[in-house]
Amino acid sequence: MSLAVLHSRALAGVSAPPVTVEVHLANGLPSFTIVGLPEAEVKESKDRVRAALQNARFEFPMRRITVNLAPADLPKESGRLDLPIALGILAASGQIPADKLNEYEFAGELALTGALRPVRGALAMTLGALGDGRAFVLPLENAAEAALVENATVYAAPSLLAVCAHLLGQEKLLPYCIEPATATQAYADLLDVKGQAHAKRALEIAAAGGHSLLMVGPPGTGKTMLASRLPGILPPMTQQVALESAAMQSLGSAGFDMAKWKQRPYRAPHHTASGVALVGGGSNPRPGEISMAMHGVLFLDELPEFERKVLEVLREPLESGRIIVSRAARQAEFPARFQLVAAMNPCPCGYLGHPSGKCRCTPDQVARYRSRISGPLLDRIDLQIEVPALPQEEMTRQAQGDASSTVRERVTAARERALARQKKPNTLLATRDIDKHCAPDDKGETLLKQAISRMGLSARAYHRILKAARTNADLAGVATISAAHVAEAIQYRRFERG
Repeated sequence: MSLAVLHSRALAGVSAPPVTVEVHLANGLPSFTIVGLPEAEVKESKDRVRAALQNARFEFPMRRITVNLAPADLPKESGRLDLPIALGILAASGQIPADKLNEYEFAGELALTGALRPVRGALAMTLGALGDGRAFVLPLENAAEAALVENATVYAAPSLLAVCAHLLGQEKLLPYCIEPATATQAYADLLDVKGQAHAKRALEIAAAGGHSLLMVGPPGTGKTMLASRLPGILPPMTQQVALESAAMQSLGSAGFDMAKWKQRPYRAPHHTASGVALVGGGSNPRPGEISMAMHGVLFLDELPEFERKVLEVLREPLESGRIIVSRAARQAEFPARFQLVAAMNPCPCGYLGHPSGKCRCTPDQVARYRSRISGPLLDRIDLQIEVPALPQEEMTRQAQGDASSTVRERVTAARERALARQKKPNTLLATRDIDKHCAPDDKGETLLKQAISRMGLSARAYHRILKAARTNADLAGVATISAAHVAEAIQYRRFERG
């Protein structure tokens, strides 16, 4: 048989569209042609495949080889198509049987020795193979990741020879089954942070309701320490949430680390990061930091040091929980359900209001520094707090307060109350949900009206105060939002308060 047809997958955003690999051998001068919109990595597979087949002691046919990757209008990138191309040549030349190829999908990059190297997006590709009712054959290093998909049949192969032995019936590959062990949580403990009871309380509210948080304070007051401890007080990840987070990690250049299964991602890009690095993009769109932080924390330290146009790209994802990357040739949509935590100094030198009196910044300098963060972006941040300098006696005293495990229990209980009531965290409540679940009592409503009048709150800020007040009531274990809950939510709007 001079024609072989195999199945594989491409990556387009978070989906893995099917790719049909057709290999045809014809008479004529020896040549090797790949068509079907291949990127440079796919074009280079010709040399990898040739060397792998020869080093595995197979015969490389000296004929006119044509490989078609369908559909032709879908760009194909990376080396994941090496394995199906090599198997297609072997099947078309009669060196392996072609009758069972339709039962499988294949992906893997070939080394020149014939060994299989890991590829990106194993989770997304396995989900696609499961939907089409096929087993998935992929490199051994990707097997544990792919096996996270329930009911999927995954075969892990160390080399091209192992795959061929399986297809020939000489040495069958066994379906890869492993129960992923939840790694010991390696989160830093909130108890390590000295003082800052007000900031710790805000962090607990942010964790319970899924709210975004901005901390403003001089250098060395513990803003970064507090942010790094937020993942440790977030509720445990469910199977579905963990799978969604792992699928996004799988699309990154580093892939998904199985040691971090069911651990909340924590991303902290440097302030020199570009807008594309934050939200994703490129000619072949890749996910950015906001998507890699799926169901975890995105920490932006030194917030005003980011370019303003970079920060502005966060507006829509903060509201919608997704990002659509549009390019001339391709569009891709990535989920971006992340929790934003940001930190900044109060002025360019950082010491405005510090007890030491070090600050020499003029009001114009302070205004220009703060204006790097636009009002619309600030309006989308639920909690805005001050993290003041610690008194000397507080710094020398041993750390006090609740450990992360204790705070996490309270946060989990509050989150469960919210899910039982409205099936979603408080931060995701829509306008109708807010009217239904976040109505305060009479005193709370009066206080809120006064705040709207005096602080000039926008409709968005008004709704975010109500959602934060709802979280305060959930942490207190009560159904009614009182004036105390509203007052606490109002005090976390630092910039509206001036």
